Amino acid sequence: MKVVLVHNYYQQPGGEDEVFSQERSLLESRGHQVVVYNRSNAELLNASSLQRLLLPKHMIWAEDTRREFLQLLRKEKPSVVHVHNTFMQISPSIFAACCEAGVPVVKTLHNFRLLCPAATFVRQGKVCEECREVSLWRGIRHACYRDSTFATAAVAVMIAAHWKAQTWAKRVTRYIALTQFARRKFTEGGLSNEKISVKPNFILTDPGAKDGLGEGVVFVGRLSPEKGLETLLKAWGKLSSSIPLRILGDGPLRRKAELAKSRFNLSNVSFAGYVSHQEAQAAIKNARFLVMPSEGYESFPMTLVEALSCGTPIVCSGLGAMQEIVADGCTGLHFSPGNPDDLAAKVDWAFHHSREIAEMGKAARREYEQKYTAEQNYLTLMDIYDQAISTCN
Repeated sequence: MKVVLVHNYYQQPGGEDEVFSQERSLLESRGHQVVVYNRSNAELLNASSLQRLLLPKHMIWAEDTRREFLQLLRKEKPSVVHVHNTFMQISPSIFAACCEAGVPVVKTLHNFRLLCPAATFVRQGKVCEECREVSLWRGIRHACYRDSTFATAAVAVMIAAHWKAQTWAKRVTRYIALTQFARRKFTEGGLSNEKISVKPNFILTDPGAKDGLGEGVVFVGRLSPEKGLETLLKAWGKLSSSIPLRILGDGPLRRKAELAKSRFNLSNVSFAGYVSHQEAQAAIKNARFLVMPSEGYESFPMTLVEALSCGTPIVCSGLGAMQEIVADGCTGLHFSPGNPDDLAAKVDWAFHHSREIAEMGKAARREYEQKYTAEQNYLTLMDIYDQAISTCN
């Protein structure tokens, strides 16, 4: 099978890039011919003043991209096009090219961009669905994208224009949602439930289960308000005993978090900053458990799959994708989002109940083997491609 993979890289590398790379490697390893169409928002760093001025129009409809992509499709004649991200250099204009060429399209819904200008359903660090429930113009009022009214308006117009043009409804053959939770949200937002398949993220190379119980607790993620860092540090100040916590990652709250550590005398908390994927995986594997206190829904954090694959239990917010991926009392523990007292209680219990946590680790590894291996993901992906191709025949 020949597959065209489409991805627009963000300026800051993230989980979507990793998933795109893994799926490309997965397809190539199974003998499929993969053609890649990439752009990057880093191109904007060298953009002229005129290009920046025209960016909102380009983001809605990039005619040059449509023509270029149509030529690619006519040359390569793929069985299917799989789109990961088009924001913002590629634009949704490529879906029109696919329709013109008669090629089925699969689109992975890595985030909530079709329903929310910020793509996260998060405002001021908390869950917000006003754009889905009321109108996209609520996002403009709150300046949800980059704290800019103008930038948010540009994104909202792009989303609304393609809802009106029925791009999302008619020009995408099948969608991939990462969880059942996300599938429900997109169905509530207007997509056809029948067109959405659920396929989770996966680990391409099995790291193997860890040996022993592990030492300390680890947090891996961007240090930003929606990740629940403030709740995490408050919880650590309430623990009944000293439990080591390593915080891996960087972001806008780094300095504030380090000051909070000093103010609350949290000598058992350390900040490692940005680390490589290999270092993060090793830290997760060596930890007694992973903590994820996010106060947004999340899409499908790769960190959770990493933890499951290593047999590392997870203490997380009972919210959104986390609530679905982590089975409370089986592969980890849920706590009330934004509640440092509840988080502290769950961390205390988990750290001092070694036998139970060891059993959760074994259950986590079994969960990975059943749902998140490369082989299982490949079979699901092929089924989705087959459904898309048969729809167009």
